Amino acid sequence: MKKTFKLNGLECANCAAKMEQAIGKLEGVQNATVNFMTTKLVIEAEEDKLPAIVEAAEKIVKKIEPDVVLIKA
Repeated sequence: MKKTFKLNGLECANCAAKMEQAIGKLEGVQNATVNFMTTKLVIEAEEDKLPAIVEAAEKIVKKIEPDVVLIKA
């Protein structure tokens, strides 16, 4: 299942790459893509694990860039 989020306040391309790598390593994630230009995060993951993955992704985003807000697109 695919979920798209807007990364509100994302201003660092390097941080976006770090987020993509860290989220991609989460258990149950098949693919994670952060597009810095559109400030979008797309997570492709197992449907039953998605709520936990989204929660973990939010924590990763906050850890890397505290001012970024994850919004469901």
